[in-house]
Amino acid sequence: MSLEKEAKSVIRPTDDQARRLAKELIRTARFGALAVLEAGTRHPVASRVAVATDLDGTPVILTSSLSGHTTAVLADPSCSLLLGEPGKGDPLAHPRVSLFCTAAKISRESTEHERLRNRYLSRHPKAELYVDFGDFSFFRLELSRASLNGGFGKAFELEKQDLETPVSDLADWASVEAGAVAHMNSDHRDAVKLYAQNLLKAEAANWRLACLDPEGIDLVAGDKVRRLWFADRLEDPSELRPALVALALQARNT
Repeated sequence: MSLEKEAKSVIRPTDDQARRLAKELIRTARFGALAVLEAGTRHPVASRVAVATDLDGTPVILTSSLSGHTTAVLADPSCSLLLGEPGKGDPLAHPRVSLFCTAAKISRESTEHERLRNRYLSRHPKAELYVDFGDFSFFRLELSRASLNGGFGKAFELEKQDLETPVSDLADWASVEAGAVAHMNSDHRDAVKLYAQNLLKAEAANWRLACLDPEGIDLVAGDKVRRLWFADRLEDPSELRPALVALALQARNT
């Protein structure tokens, strides 16, 4: 067997399970390793960055203009982001995903900025101390493809359409999300608790709803993040309330 054929043979056909795993790694990540090319030297540099996601699943970072990786992506927006926590035992036995991205700086005057600010702070509330400083900016890491390692012998190559969540209208979803998250956390904390403990079998903790999107919701408790998927992707924000009610009924009957 040629080396080229041998290399290709280790890549498994992409299936729904691989897509779901990659998306879950992206949606639940709090931190990741950002790889860039250093401005001037073009030498590879890796930095730890805090991560959130936009409604469509695009990774989002908040960086200072004083950071070397900010200078790097402004000079060359091509970058990679490694996500996945090592967990117990052999760290190489745990899933991780390498995302091939193009960094796009978000203007403070854009409608995107407020949406990303809200979603980022829902994941990293302590960032409120500096998120509005003039030298900080959000970047969307626009996805092009990914290399997924689901554990030993589980390698996949995924494309952009395998990673993103189709969203009909980002602005419309963002306006609904803000109210829904606040409402669930203030008036239906019992349901949020049931989501975590009954449906996700998560440990007892002060769980709250952080974000939502057409494919599911993100629950957080301190440094813990868990993802709960809807049975089917929602096509319109009007379908959100029935979906949350259905999850609550399922949780109470579990």
